[in-house]
Amino acid sequence: MPSEPSIQDILESVPATFRGPGGAVAVVKDGELAGQHVWGFANLDARILLTPATIFPICSISKQMVCLVLRDLLQNDKDKAFENALTKALHDLLPQDIMANQDLTLERLVAMQSGIRDYWALTVLWGATPGGKFSIYEDAPQALKRVGGFHFPPGTSMSYANTNFMALGLAIERASGQTLGDLLQERLFKRAAMTTAALRPDTERLPPPIVGYEGSDGTGYIAYKNRIEWAGDAGITASLEDMVAYEKYIDRSATDPDSAYHKNTQQPHYLDGSPAFYGYGLIHSEIEGMKVVGHGGAIAGFRLIRFYVAEKRISIIVLLNSDANTEEVGKHILRKIVGKRTEHEALEEVNVDWTGPYFDQQNSLAITVSQPKPGELVINYSGHDAKLKVTIPTQASSSSMKVTHEDGRLIIQRLRGYRSTARPLQSPTKSEDTTPLLYTGSYRSEEIDSTFHVAGAGGMLYGYFDGYLGQGPVHLMRHVAEDVWSLACHRSLDAPAPGDWTVLFHRDGDCKTVKGVTVGCPLAMNILFDKMQ
Repeated sequence: MPSEPSIQDILESVPATFRGPGGAVAVVKDGELAGQHVWGFANLDARILLTPATIFPICSISKQMVCLVLRDLLQNDKDKAFENALTKALHDLLPQDIMANQDLTLERLVAMQSGIRDYWALTVLWGATPGGKFSIYEDAPQALKRVGGFHFPPGTSMSYANTNFMALGLAIERASGQTLGDLLQERLFKRAAMTTAALRPDTERLPPPIVGYEGSDGTGYIAYKNRIEWAGDAGITASLEDMVAYEKYIDRSATDPDSAYHKNTQQPHYLDGSPAFYGYGLIHSEIEGMKVVGHGGAIAGFRLIRFYVAEKRISIIVLLNSDANTEEVGKHILRKIVGKRTEHEALEEVNVDWTGPYFDQQNSLAITVSQPKPGELVINYSGHDAKLKVTIPTQASSSSMKVTHEDGRLIIQRLRGYRSTARPLQSPTKSEDTTPLLYTGSYRSEEIDSTFHVAGAGGMLYGYFDGYLGQGPVHLMRHVAEDVWSLACHRSLDAPAPGDWTVLFHRDGDCKTVKGVTVGCPLAMNILFDKMQ
């Protein structure tokens, strides 16, 4: 009878299962390194191999580290001087209408419950170009003043917004009088023995030899050059050796009730007291019934993840210099370690009769429901597909979403976000004009300081945006139904891109002319543009 594979065996099997230019994986168990494996190339053109010391940009994994520094600063703030200065700095950075809301607290910011739109999504509407430059000290403060109002009331829902952490990073620097890089070095990296980790905001100047790659086995891999800067929301670089040291530090801190990590991992809640899944830069989830706390990271050419299973005292780290799915890699490793087999549950042969286009009126987002095969449903929510299992003819669900068809409408419960209702969209009648010429023209949003241009004819529409970042590229638009169109955006200043933006045109009283348009995606909803004369 064959013996069970060791942790090292499991890690060494990863490259063949998840192909790509290169990667680094490790497992820390019971506070010690249980295995690590590094394969492939840091630079394909120069033929430079990856090593455990190769430094990666860890992107949004940085958020939890910034929050550890924040907690440490607050815990040692005996006279509230730092807390008061932090509040003042946030008031200076963010629009006053936003800061005047009493429900917008520090806890809402770090829990992604602020209701503030994501500035990386909004860069598309501000005229950014893919691969363009974005400065943390020049462009970021201008972005914060242009995010507009809330797209949902603070504390009532969750929407991933880098805005929260970018503002927090800048505010921490102003309040403390120190750079965020120095604070991270003093209050985390040294304590955790992360000897080469550092805050390096400029993604154009990553420590050599690492290169990020886009593509696949089918298309080939192309080196991608990023030119953005970020800090509070991302910006830390670290090697596999650094991340192993971090996980050892986390394991030592996990059960200490006075530690910053222990406090930051407590169950977050919404304003009504119901449990939330995100807090202090950490995602709370489950894998095979085990509670998992961690976070992923992404930028064009890189995907990364780390998470900790407290009940097993297991940490898993995955660093890839490609766009492969690190969450699947991490789950694969964990299942193998704990002896769980990936079982593909047979789908019930259930068909539904409610496929087609829908419109989420609360959030102004288009939704498309399709059924590729019996028992399976695909929900496309503004350009991103989610696969669900049909449980009964009126319901389908996955680990992150539950959809019910009731009285002709969709009731969507996003387990990691908001609950909404969507009505079916109808094909226009012959008397309704939906030709592209009806919608062409220029539209203006004073709220976010953006101009939207729509052009086209002969059944085709194009959309493009001007803003403080420049004149953006032209995006193709597709008619969904009624006065709802989608604008495709699969490449933006950052990666992954927002996907498809929903574009809802508003007609005047005579129904023959268009007076405005609402533009939105799940990261930045309900942005109103008025028709320019």
